Amino acid sequence: MMVAVFAAMTLALAALWLERRTLAVAAVVTSLALGAGLFLWEIWSPETGFRMPWIQTRLDAPATAEA
Repeated sequence: MMVAVFAAMTLALAALWLERRTLAVAAVVTSLALGAGLFLWEIWSPETGFRMPWIQTRLDAPATAEA
């Protein structure tokens, strides 16, 4: 899938070099969309969905010793 992202970016650079601005912009947008899709596909898990349990953002109250 990363090959498709790089191919779209290469197409954008080639189109810009050939002075085809519309094609270059379309290829850049395609590259960004493919990159975002690849990112979402990589972090999705059947167990946790899109949550990232390795990032702890909730601050739990410290445990207190009972006397």
